Amino acid sequence: MTLLERLQLTYPIIQAPMAGVSTPELAANVSNAGGLGSIGVGATDANGARAMIEDLRARTQRPFNVNLFVHSAPRPDRQREAEWLTILKPLFTEFGAETPKSLRVIYQSFADDDAMLATLVDLAPPVVSFHFGLPSPERIAALKDAGCVLLSTATNLAEAKLAKAAGMDAVVAQGFEAGGHRGMFDPTALDDCLGTLALTRLLVEHAGLPVIAAGGIMDGRAIAAVLDLGAVAAQLGTAFIGCPESSANDAYRQALQGEGALHTVMTKAISGRSARCLPNRFVAWAQQHGDTDCPDYPITYDAGKALNQAAQARGESGFGAQWAGQGAALSRSMAATDLIETLVTEMMALSGQD
Repeated sequence: MTLLERLQLTYPIIQAPMAGVSTPELAANVSNAGGLGSIGVGATDANGARAMIEDLRARTQRPFNVNLFVHSAPRPDRQREAEWLTILKPLFTEFGAETPKSLRVIYQSFADDDAMLATLVDLAPPVVSFHFGLPSPERIAALKDAGCVLLSTATNLAEAKLAKAAGMDAVVAQGFEAGGHRGMFDPTALDDCLGTLALTRLLVEHAGLPVIAAGGIMDGRAIAAVLDLGAVAAQLGTAFIGCPESSANDAYRQALQGEGALHTVMTKAISGRSARCLPNRFVAWAQQHGDTDCPDYPITYDAGKALNQAAQARGESGFGAQWAGQGAALSRSMAATDLIETLVTEMMALSGQD
């Protein structure tokens, strides 16, 4: 049985999990339309994940994906964190807010979260995917025993080979064009910045796993292109932000339709790990002041979220995490079901199918 058969996909389209943007409603509508809908639970706890999964399961009888962050445990460094807060202080002052006295680890890696594992084994979502790394063999075995299909992000061939050795069922080839956080297993390693097309071909030829292409894919023509390169499916994230079912706020949606969509940038300042987003005031500040000295992920995110909250309270929307890939300017605002139908029509027209 092929991966697509196991996932019961009518169409080779996977909606990226997009923690903080994807909702159970969005994921369910994608799955009901014949793709694979996804939710991200990396930024919540086991109780939050249970509520999201149960909500999603109540909306669809079809398979769906639950995504987890498997990052290395952050290394608290009080001096470094204090220095970062000192650098940010003028921004907090601008919005009439007190600078936090300290920073916290705002959510736990799945690598260390026993409660999350127990919840997933209990609920047994059809698909579970990992970002930033791979969990232990014991956690992988537990999820496989529960009947979950397992996927992992890879940004290079070495990571893909680790995914195969760990027992993944498929690998998501995350090109440098992709929006949101880079999925590198080791954020301190040299990033080869491989684009989606090159990475997809490399993994198709050498990874030994089914490959799902991700990064900059916004329409049916791009889906057809990566399928022609040997991918079994395409994963789209930015394409779904404009759907009314996503939780993106009005400022995010407006920014996605603006000039900045043509100029997405990578920054560590928001969360502590490199991520591609729309340019905004915080990104511009980071480009001026630098972000190489920020604390580890997700400790930096604690400061970023506090600053965004302070800014929003004063009507400033330019400090949020507006993740978006390099294809952002091709975004279309339509319901998820209509978007899937449009993507399929474009894909089929290119191949000459009805």
